[in-house]
Amino acid sequence: MVPAYLIYGVLYGTLFALMAMGLTLTYMTTKVPNFAYGSFVTLGLYTAYHFSTVFKINPYESSFAAFLVAGAVSALMYVAILRPLARRGTSLVALMIATFAVDIGFIGIFGIYTDYMQEHYPYSYPKQLPAALPGDFFAFGIQGLFFVAPIILAAITLAIYVLFTRTKFGIAMRASVENSSLAKVLGINVERVNVVSWMLAGGFAGVAGALYTLWLPGGTSTGSDLIVPIFAASVLGGLNSIFGAVVGGLAIGSSEDLVTTWLAVGVGYYAAAGLAVLLMLMGAALLRRKLRLVRRTLGDPRIGLVDRRTLLTAMGITSVFFVVVGVYMLFEMATGFGTDLFVSGLVDGYGSEVVGYQPAVPLLIMAITLLVLPRGIVSLNLGWLRRKK
Repeated sequence: MVPAYLIYGVLYGTLFALMAMGLTLTYMTTKVPNFAYGSFVTLGLYTAYHFSTVFKINPYESSFAAFLVAGAVSALMYVAILRPLARRGTSLVALMIATFAVDIGFIGIFGIYTDYMQEHYPYSYPKQLPAALPGDFFAFGIQGLFFVAPIILAAITLAIYVLFTRTKFGIAMRASVENSSLAKVLGINVERVNVVSWMLAGGFAGVAGALYTLWLPGGTSTGSDLIVPIFAASVLGGLNSIFGAVVGGLAIGSSEDLVTTWLAVGVGYYAAAGLAVLLMLMGAALLRRKLRLVRRTLGDPRIGLVDRRTLLTAMGITSVFFVVVGVYMLFEMATGFGTDLFVSGLVDGYGSEVVGYQPAVPLLIMAITLLVLPRGIVSLNLGWLRRKK
């Protein structure tokens, strides 16, 4: 009753939202992009695998254990590696490289663990699971994870909202993120806040990894392979907003399957026409933003002339490109496509060959969105809706 690509889109979007929430939380507290974050997803994956193989416990029941394991390791990484380096004045670039090194170390640890499991459970194939783990249920002919994963995401998002707005510790977390120096003056234990934040972030990744095993097979490099789209979701959400990360994760995760499927089978005549109109509107919106930026920065001594010209030129070229492509698509559709393969393929489909380009979809969506909203989705101004109401 529900198309397969829609199920995949919901599942991918939900899991990426969980992952992006944690990555954003680590960035908000330390301002360091954590490239080892994908390994926390793999930790959750192998925690669920271990409980399923050794204790015959399904991933739903072991997801809490995955939260604790990944959360504890994430907090340990902050306390044992990042915090000492930061106290010694290590640069941001060096801290980023340190997270890369930690990720490589995790891959080695996963290799040791899987070798051990392969020796004691020779039919488990732990390095690359041949199939999803058992333990899920079906309702109305649809995999249960389709219903459970969004519920878990909604519950965690609601819990984070209550924590940030209704508890003293949550308010202390917000104060530490916004101005750590002032928070220390006010008596807030910023280090404790950071440790708890990293524990929660790793826990979210662990839960996502545990749920991932119910849907797709994974392996030692699963988390590392997912780190780029996780970063794309976090950046799209604004990098400084937990709730923006949820929206960004849903957009990036669902787009991988939905957009790829639509490109393979075609979106149809009217949807292609709507896309052309959307490109024209985006070009007009970007041009409007450029004109506003011209007025705001004119004569501002803080902005160099070369930087100002480069930015405005890039915005102008991009806006014109969007408008020209939109007009061209409408023209080709009105004249029967002619010999244009791009527009006709968009309408009737490009075939299964586009599946190989699926990883590029979230990055392309992120790039196009940031051209219009440079600070991510959270910079979207919805004040006009309230004024209209």
